[in-house]
Amino acid sequence: MPFIEGKGKKLEVNEEGFLINPEEWNTEAAELLAREEEGIQKLTEDHWKVIHYIRGYYQEKKLAPMVRKVCKNTEFQLKYIYELFPSGPAKGACKVAGLPKPDGCV
Repeated sequence: MPFIEGKGKKLEVNEEGFLINPEEWNTEAAELLAREEEGIQKLTEDHWKVIHYIRGYYQEKKLAPMVRKVCKNTEFQLKYIYELFPSGPAKGACKVAGLPKPDGCV
């Protein structure tokens, strides 16, 4: 399995860049995943709003939220979420939030 490294942190990821050990996730891991896997140089307050919603939903229900729930609960339009996470809410946002790769349509 590949690894990503930065600021003294080394994380094991799968071939698509999702964390192998989601329990290793923290804010530093999110910043590293955003930069190395998604090309996002700085996570803004809006990025964190999406990340925290997705993580909270996942911790409660053990699955990623559907896209419309993300939009409704963050009050962001889907187009804007794609601006924040160019590879999308399922791949990009879930990856940065430390979730496993979502199954099916999120």
